[in-house]
Formats: sequence, C-alpha cells, structure tokens
Amino acid sequence: MSGNSDPLTPRAKLAVTAGKAAAAVSRAAGRGSGSVIGGRVALKLDPDLLARLATHLDVILVSATNGKTTTTRLIAEALRAAGPVVSNALGANMPAGITSALAGGSDAKFAVIEVDEKYLAGVARDTDPKCIALLNLSRDQLDRAAETRMMAEHWREGLAGSKAVVVANADDPLVVWAASSSPNVMWVAAGQMWKDDAWSCPSCGGVMQRPGDDWFCGDCGFRRPTPTWALSGDHVLDPHGSAWPIHLQLPGRANKANAASSAAVAAVFGVPPQVALERMYQVQAVAGRYDVVQFMQRDLRLLLAKNPAGWLETFSLIDPAPTPVILSVNARGADGTDTSWLWDVDYTRLTGHPIFVLGDRKLDLAVRLEVANQSFQVCENLDQAVQLAPPGRIEVIANYTAFQDLRRRVGN
Repeated sequence: MSGNSDPLTPRAKLAVTAGKAAAAVSRAAGRGSGSVIGGRVALKLDPDLLARLATHLDVILVSATNGKTTTTRLIAEALRAAGPVVSNALGANMPAGITSALAGGSDAKFAVIEVDEKYLAGVARDTDPKCIALLNLSRDQLDRAAETRMMAEHWREGLAGSKAVVVANADDPLVVWAASSSPNVMWVAAGQMWKDDAWSCPSCGGVMQRPGDDWFCGDCGFRRPTPTWALSGDHVLDPHGSAWPIHLQLPGRANKANAASSAAVAAVFGVPPQVALERMYQVQAVAGRYDVVQFMQRDLRLLLAKNPAGWLETFSLIDPAPTPVILSVNARGADGTDTSWLWDVDYTRLTGHPIFVLGDRKLDLAVRLEVANQSFQVCENLDQAVQLAPPGRIEVIANYTAFQDLRRRVGN
C-alpha cells in the first residue's frame, strides 16, 4: 500500500501470502493465472481482506455489460500519468479476482478495478471508491444475471448516497436510472447503439420516447440528463467545450466511447484530457481482444462478443464483405448456458461475407443463420475453418469461453 502506515494485520498478511502461494500452484499446474483461486483462499482466511487492501488506495470501479475490461485498461493507462496503478487487467472481476489484484499492488496510488455487474454494490461497500464508471446495461448471461431493469435497480439501491464521483453514460436510460440515486454524477454522452433493452421507462414502466439522440418518458418525465462530457466524432468534448482528439489503436466507435468515459474519470484525479487521451494510444489489445495473430499462414483478428449489444458493435467494425468471418459460440458456465440471445442478433449485417461456424453450440448458431438467410459452413474446428476461408484477413468473432479456446489454439 502507499502511505507510511501498514494497514495489514498479521492475519491479513498471512491471507495474502497464502493466496499468492495458491495462485502460484494453480499457474504451475497450467490452470490459468491463479488469481481467482488465490483470492478465494485469501478471503477464506480473512473475509475483510478486500476492504483492508483498499484502505490507502484511490479506488476506481468500472462496471457495464460491455466494454468494462477495455475501459479499465484505458483508465489505468491514463492514471499512470499521476502515479502507480494496480488493476485486475486480466478481467477477473468478482471479489476473489479483485482481492488478488489488490494484493499485488503494495506500491500503488490508484486501483482501477473492473467489477462484474452483480457484484458492484458489494465491492463498492468494501472498497470505498473515489470514482465509479457506469457504461451500459444490456441482456447478458440470461441464466445467471437478473433482468436488466432489476440490475439497474440493484445498482441504484447499492449506490444510493455514495460519496464516489459517478461517471455515467447519459445515453443509456438504465444507467441513468441507476446513477440518479448518487449525489455526485458526471454525465457523459457516450452513445448507445443497442437500444432494445431500454424501451420501457425504468422509473415507471411507461414507453420511452426516443427522438434523435434524446430520450424521455412521456408518462413520468424521466429524461436524459444534460451531459458535461461528450463523444463527438473523433473528439472528446470536455465541460469547457474544448475538443480533444482521440487517437486509439483499438478499433470502432465503442472504443471511442470508452475513451470518452475514461477521459472523464482521469479528470476527476487531475489528469488533463490531452494527457489522458495521449496515454490511451499505448493500448493495442486488451486480454487478446483486437489482436491480429498469424495462424496457418493467415492473419486472424480476434474479436470478443458475448451478447446482442456486443455482437452489434463488433459487426460495425469488421472489414467489409467479402472478408471471411469465423463465428464461434459456446454455452459453458462462464458464457451462460442459455443461447436464446442468438435470436436477438441481426445476422443480416453479415450478408456478403463468407461465414464459417464452430464452437460447442455451432448448430444453434447455424439454425439462426439459416433463418437470417445467410450462407455459411459448419466446421469441426478452427483449423478446418481457416483452410476453407477464401484469401484475406479473417475476422474471428467468439463469445467468452470460445474466445479463450481460440486464443489457446493460436498460441495467443
């Protein structure tokens, strides 16, 4: 921890040591980074460890359905201009993984922490954050997560009266409803491409009106707040109306929106937009997302999309037809076992692309593509799909565990 006094009790120090040992054993056994098992062991020995580890840190929490891992990386990069940062960069975003991350940050000033939506209120209680970034809420992991409006209500109750500065997306009605219980909110016009989870008013259940980029409820008056930060094309507009250029190596409009929210968070800690945005250029890929890898003498770009909103954003940034596209979908525990969300994705956007389908649930996806009148081939594995794909860079889009499977196969 930063500061002169050591906040860790002997029990807490033992818990940290035991957690690191468990993580090391997990890594040696080839079972991943070990951050989750290490955190579980540590919290078993000291249930208050997360709160103790956060005591002397300026904590920033980032939560959303989509984009939280990338935004966490961008914020962490920006804040390094103001001091050392510890972060759960590998995306272990539940209490055990967060505890492991903070246990490794003894010299840090800032902790930039991605938090799973379900755990946000609890982690905020434990870590007393200075800032909370809320990006979006949409349907995801239908068998595990609450319905989106219930999740917004959960956030709203958990953040009521929070002392943190809440940086929230003014364009997502569910996020606005959740953040409105907080006394200190900084609204960012970050946009919302996927609107299908926010047609009814989270305040009263009335039908939302959506003229242009605005939105409001005609029944109760709940409406879009006036933003003080905004994404405008390739620039971030700050509260003074100054426009700062966004130069990212990460593709797509969604990442510009992530950069706008990240610049607003950095400003809370005194990092100017110009400095923050320049530092974000360093981020080339995030836990394998957007990486271009060589496999079987072909270039493959790896893209993660795990729910309808994510697939819609991803379709907007792939190279135009006839670029070949590989789609891979699993339905394991980490993905959610319910694949009915596939029917909410507009696969007609892939018309003209040669499509190759794989993954545990390739037949579910094949039926959906058939109904969308798309031409595709079902493949047994990545090797077969790459062999069949016509020349040119291949866009590979996969949901969570399918993405991890592909990374292992290509050695990424």
